[in-house]
Amino acid sequence: MTDPVLILHALILGLVEGVTEFLPISSTGHLIIAGQLLGFTGEKAKVFMIAIQLAAILAVVYEYRAKLGHVAATLHSEPASRRLAVNLMAGFLPAAVLGFLFYKQIKGYLFNPIVVASALVIGGLLILWAERRKHTVATPTVDDLGWRRALVIGFAQALAMIPGTSRSGATIIGGLFLGLSRKAATEFSFFLAIPTMFAATAYDLYKNWRLFDAGDLPLFAVGGAAAFVSALLAVRTLIKFVSRHDYTLFAWYRIVFGCVVLATAYFGVIDWGVGH
Repeated sequence: MTDPVLILHALILGLVEGVTEFLPISSTGHLIIAGQLLGFTGEKAKVFMIAIQLAAILAVVYEYRAKLGHVAATLHSEPASRRLAVNLMAGFLPAAVLGFLFYKQIKGYLFNPIVVASALVIGGLLILWAERRKHTVATPTVDDLGWRRALVIGFAQALAMIPGTSRSGATIIGGLFLGLSRKAATEFSFFLAIPTMFAATAYDLYKNWRLFDAGDLPLFAVGGAAAFVSALLAVRTLIKFVSRHDYTLFAWYRIVFGCVVLATAYFGVIDWGVGH
């Protein structure tokens, strides 16, 4: 019988993953910090956290199933569908290549709360800077995006290989710098997450398949279900939010949260396990 405490941990981490995956606040960073606080750490915990990302991305596939189905059905007949497909390939390429080349270094040295907290603060400052610039919209919708800008957004996304940076935050802010509207930048971030996260999850699971155990299925089921439902709600909420507001609130959240983690580490309030 599965330990009920572990089930509770899986539920909490699933909710954390779903809520934070598509907000510009770093899901990986929050999972690392939450896992450390819960004592849910180690190689198997990393695999669990990777696997529940799949449930979160399935929420985006479900939410945009009509759009994705239309693109797939009209790929050979509509220029807009081909353009989106090309843009997704261009945006996916940088993270795919760099992730493959630096997988071991990233997993070995960057997955700790101090790196996460530092990246949260730096990313928050960058969001504040981006929001204070004059924002001239040159690309009002996802359908207006060209492949060159999609490629640049892909390089911005690659920065999110540093835990705490935030994949969605990097792509959204990169899009804003390139003249995308907030809605276009946010939606392209959602679409770009599909190939990126599917590939990253598949690669991570392939690298760590020996750590899987049939006894862990209840944990994955609970965490996955929580991630799917909370991600679906987060996606719908964010689209409504950005139609009326900017990303300043998320920037300040990142800065405050990151500073709290750094302060608790510096003053020894919480042992974040760095170097253990």
